[in-house]
Amino acid sequence: MTKRTFILWADDEIDLLKPHILFLQDRHCEVDAVFSGQDAIDRCRENRYDIIFLDENMPGLSGLETLSIIKELEPSVPVVMVTKSEEERIMEQAIGNKIADYLIKPVNPNQLLLTIKKNVHQHIFISETATAGYQQEFARIGMQIQDSLAACEWIEIYKKLVHWELELESGNAQWSEMLRVQKREANQSFGKFVKRNYADWVANPNGRPTMSVDLMKKIVFPMLDNGENVFFILIDNFRLDQWRVVKDALTDVFAFDESLYYSILPTATQYARNAIFSGLMPAQIEKLFPELWVDEESEEGKNLNEEPLIRTQIERFRKKYSFSYTKINDSQQGERLVGNIADLAHNRLNVIVLNFIDMLSHARTEMKMIRELAQSEAAYRSLTKSWFQHSFALELFHRIAEKGGSIILTTDHGTIRVDDPVKIIGDKNTNTNLRYKVGRNLSYNAKEVFEIREPDKVGLPTPNLSSRYIFALNDGFFAYPNNYNYYVSYYKNTFQHGGISMEEMLVPLITLRPK
Repeated sequence: MTKRTFILWADDEIDLLKPHILFLQDRHCEVDAVFSGQDAIDRCRENRYDIIFLDENMPGLSGLETLSIIKELEPSVPVVMVTKSEEERIMEQAIGNKIADYLIKPVNPNQLLLTIKKNVHQHIFISETATAGYQQEFARIGMQIQDSLAACEWIEIYKKLVHWELELESGNAQWSEMLRVQKREANQSFGKFVKRNYADWVANPNGRPTMSVDLMKKIVFPMLDNGENVFFILIDNFRLDQWRVVKDALTDVFAFDESLYYSILPTATQYARNAIFSGLMPAQIEKLFPELWVDEESEEGKNLNEEPLIRTQIERFRKKYSFSYTKINDSQQGERLVGNIADLAHNRLNVIVLNFIDMLSHARTEMKMIRELAQSEAAYRSLTKSWFQHSFALELFHRIAEKGGSIILTTDHGTIRVDDPVKIIGDKNTNTNLRYKVGRNLSYNAKEVFEIREPDKVGLPTPNLSSRYIFALNDGFFAYPNNYNYYVSYYKNTFQHGGISMEEMLVPLITLRPK
């Protein structure tokens, strides 16, 4: 440890611990040694310490009594109990008072050093280890990005990048920036990969990776056929990094099977979610169930027909499962859902849509306060984690586990923080999404987008004979020349979806079964 560590050590036999104190001083520690609990409290009022060692059995105030007062003065400073007693009652009381560690005398000097490293400098060692690990992986990932990867290999690349993004979250700023650049390079190559292969995936279902239209047939129905009661929970705009920060809250209850699938284009609710629930590409929905498809130009809500679309797929595959559909837009609805789990558990399939993260991304765009709270990717993840742990959501998962239900947790698409404006000109009937456009009179640089001139070949509706679709790549977003500067400043660094990126297209597909 090169940074000096300031230690307070209270023990009525402190003179006997002089060798330990000298050992720590040789390792960049400054030790303030006192003989009693009251002395320790007085020193805490005068000075700031990185860590405090307390003997339990001292004359006057005991270690536990001293601990209680110190926690009121300095609640965030780690306190370590050092005692001869192995009595379980004392250990439990100390833990209840939120001690950082518990050491039994006689104490080895290296034990003290390890405790200091663990409780004071842990973040430094974790950061250094993460940085060293990514340094070793950097070149390897860069070489893989340049290869002609298959669909499954792109999933593994994305998993690695998300892993290192989380590992470096509070680490070396230089390497975090290098990861950001590498992720951008990966998205550029991923965009080229999707442009080369997407039409073939739509045309050849048997040779493609799992896509939105395949989820029910490949994942949900086999579980139902196997006798499981399935809760299909779809969290709108839910990304792999967000799953990774919430899953620790579920590890004591569920066993996980973590995978990813490819969202269809556009990576937007109207298309991707309806494809999941119907098992059909959007053009097929429009043809077979015109009453359930809503055109881009319509003012009608684009996701109002999800329950009947689920029913059409169940009937098309001649399944006899009872099912329910519930959409949650606020906490009151969520709490009612939790209270109703016992009734829902009688169904073979329960589909639940949670819209919080989608609402968060929209609020971040429109509300300055939310944008301040979620300035970075890390902050965005933190808000997601806080919502999951402190809302009805966590209780929902626990209640399902109590009823023995299996959960498929997924989303219809992810979202990406946009940074690069792409100029486009369209008429008044062009849709408003920033990551994809559909219309007749679109003007743009074809090299900057993925252009689809024959929508029917990729399973998309054709509103007019001359309609075409274009998709933003990487972190681009479409901006009109009129009032360009205002438009760009307003939407830059907001979270958007609809286009082509790993964050939007490679989305979580998690199977959770109660332990």
